[in-house]
Amino acid sequence: LALLIIGKCGFGFSFNWSAPPTAPDGNMSVQEALRIVADSHMLAIAAPKWLLSLPFRRFQAVREAHEQLMEFMRSQVAERRADISGQNSGIADKNDAFTLLVKANEDEEASKLQLDDQELIGNVYIMLFAGHETTAHTLAATLGFLCLHQDIQEEVVEQIVSVIGWDRDPMYEDYPNLNKVLAVFYEALRMFPAGHILIREATEDTVLQIPNPLGQEGTTPFPVPKGVQVMVDMIGVRELSGSTIERQVLMTSYFSNLLLEEYNPRYFEKPEEYKPSRWYNISSESDAFSAFSIGPRACIGRKFATTEAVAFLTMLLRDWIVEPLLENGENKEVWRERVLDAHLVLTLGVTDVPLRFTRRRK
Repeated sequence: LALLIIGKCGFGFSFNWSAPPTAPDGNMSVQEALRIVADSHMLAIAAPKWLLSLPFRRFQAVREAHEQLMEFMRSQVAERRADISGQNSGIADKNDAFTLLVKANEDEEASKLQLDDQELIGNVYIMLFAGHETTAHTLAATLGFLCLHQDIQEEVVEQIVSVIGWDRDPMYEDYPNLNKVLAVFYEALRMFPAGHILIREATEDTVLQIPNPLGQEGTTPFPVPKGVQVMVDMIGVRELSGSTIERQVLMTSYFSNLLLEEYNPRYFEKPEEYKPSRWYNISSESDAFSAFSIGPRACIGRKFATTEAVAFLTMLLRDWIVEPLLENGENKEVWRERVLDAHLVLTLGVTDVPLRFTRRRK
């Protein structure tokens, strides 16, 4: 779902639910290639090329997925470039990110700022991955939590029906009034932040004020020299119980690892509990929610992701009751332990979430 939405809205790709696009030779769908590439990214990064060329089925699938995805991207770049150079009558109506990027790059012809095809594809590739995998993981976690908390699910449905009723689709103007729908998404993202590590570099000498452990007043100054990279752990720790600053900050000559926030009782009461009500009275753009990062380097796709999530969850929850699909002899607690567990691929998420959908009575 998330891939189809970012593909259609962000890139103008002809993604179709029942007939997914394939690379030019048609051997593998783009969705399948993206899945394999995401699952094998560490292998592709760390393994030498000769290792991936060995005739093992796993390695062959990884090679084919990378080749198919690159061919698809090259064909898309060539298609957009042909449309632009030929002044295709429909190109002026296309305002997706991919077309605009290709057009802007063509306008830089003979300039040192112009990207070659590999650089252009790299930018699109990153945006495509960042724009669908993060949202997909968080939506899966959201539905996983909602199926375990039927009271929260019903509370959200009450708001949905009060805003859009039973018969019409949500409009963009409804977004501010569906704050509980956004809250269930935010809380799932707090518990499983897709971008679990942020990296920043100090552009000048500065001093961080590190809060002392819970129960102790004040802060402890910590100098960060210019050029040091700061790695911010968005999951953080469940409890800051150490008595020294070294328990909170790990510093080497190049990296500083700051344990932040999402499971930190300094910021959230009972942080291990799923409580969307934390966000009911918080502005959707508030910096109090930090999973998209904050400041000038914050995620540029935040509004796209939250709008997509609110629209999808509104339409799904209004029409369907979401319940856990239990295995034989399994109860909800065992299901939670099995399913809502951290799973790290390119981004952080949960494992596959087996669900049962029952048509909701109006």
